[in-house]
Amino acid sequence: MGSVRKASAWLGLVDDNDDERYYDDDYAEGQDSGDAWVTDPRVKVASETAEEKGRRIGTVTPDSFRDARGIGELFREGVPVIINLTSMEASDAKRVVDFAAGLTFGLHGTIERVATRVFLLTPAHTEIISGEAAGRQTDGFFNQS
Repeated sequence: MGSVRKASAWLGLVDDNDDERYYDDDYAEGQDSGDAWVTDPRVKVASETAEEKGRRIGTVTPDSFRDARGIGELFREGVPVIINLTSMEASDAKRVVDFAAGLTFGLHGTIERVATRVFLLTPAHTEIISGEAAGRQTDGFFNQS
C-alpha cells in the first residue's frame, strides 16, 4: 500500500481492506496452538546447549554506571563478559573499570584490556588463548632461516 493510500485510509477517505490480500489462502484457522509468539525452536535449543556447556560470552555496552549491576550478575554466573566503554563519559568509564577490577579480584577472575576502552572479564575457570603465540612460532613453514 502506497503512502498516499495509507494516508487516505487513515483519514477514512478510502476503505482499508488491502490487508486481506496478504493472508495466505492455505492457512487453516483451526490449527492455532496458542503459541503465536514462539520463535524458531532451534534458537532455544542452541541457547540451552550453550548454557549447559558453559559456552556463553556476555557483551555489555553500558550507558552509565547503573549498568554495572548487569556486568556483575553475568560474571557471578561464570560467564565471560566483554565490556565496551566507548559510549561512556571518561569519569563513568573509570568507575566501571574500578568496579570490574574489584569484581574480578573478589571472584578470582582476570581482567584484560582488549582495545581502547574495551575490556574482557574472565572467570577463574576460563582460559584465555591468545593468537600471539601462534604467530611467533620459531619452527614451521614461515621460518625460512
